Amino acid sequence: MRKDIEIPEVKDVYVAAVKEFNEKFKTEDWNAYIINDGKEPLEIVLITVQGYSDTQMTTHMRHKIALLPAKGFAKIEFIEESVFKLDNFYSITYFLNNKMYEKRWEFPANSIKEANLASIPVMSKKGVLAK
Repeated sequence: MRKDIEIPEVKDVYVAAVKEFNEKFKTEDWNAYIINDGKEPLEIVLITVQGYSDTQMTTHMRHKIALLPAKGFAKIEFIEESVFKLDNFYSITYFLNNKMYEKRWEFPANSIKEANLASIPVMSKKGVLAK
């Protein structure tokens, strides 16, 4: 029965867009990160990413992280600035203490910009947190 299904609440996990200097290309790039601010590691982290609007859609991107340590973070992907005008969604599924968790984070259109920079947990950097 539906009432018997337990859906655990996602806590202490974030998605952030962080602007960083790329040494190789000598450019300022935006990168997406997953952040685990919890006390336990996340296992088998599966991430799907897609951006879209009424008239445009990006392809689905899929990523996997085998283990994300407690108080750790991992780069998901480089974010091309041309997709900032789209609503960008990060759907993340992971296991924590043998339970499956799932949540969808969103960067609304035009929200990834320097005016929205804030402190990011764990990373000691400034960036934009997804909602």
